[in-house]
Amino acid sequence: MKLMELPNFFIGTDIVEVDRINKLLLRSGELFKNRVFTSLEQKYCDSKSSPSIHYAGRFAAKESIIKAVKSSGYKNPIPFKDIEILPSNSGVPIVDLHFKLECECRVSISHTESHATATALYIQK
Repeated sequence: MKLMELPNFFIGTDIVEVDRINKLLLRSGELFKNRVFTSLEQKYCDSKSSPSIHYAGRFAAKESIIKAVKSSGYKNPIPFKDIEILPSNSGVPIVDLHFKLECECRVSISHTESHATATALYIQK
C-alpha cells in the first residue's frame, strides 16, 4: 500500500473584544476602516444592525489568518487589506488573499455581544 502525501496544515486563532473595535470605530472611524477593511467588507459590516460585532469578527479572522500563514514560515509582511473576507450565498466566510501564495485558506468566525473569535486553516499546496 502506497502512502498518500498530505499537504501541510497550519492553524491560527484570535479573539477580540467587540468594545475595543467599537471604540476604534468611534475614535478614528474611516481611518481605521480604510486601513484594515476593503470597501466590500465595510459595505457588508455597515449593512448589519450591529456593525462593530461584524468588524470585530473580520478583524479576528484576519489576525487568525496572519497567524496561520506566518506559522508556515512565510516571512513577508501581510497588510490587513490584503486579506478579504466576504460571505458566500450561504453566509460561510470566503477568504480571498490579495498576495501570491500556493495555498487554500478557510476561516470560521463566531461572536457574542462582547467577543468575536476566529480560527483559520491554511493549507499549503
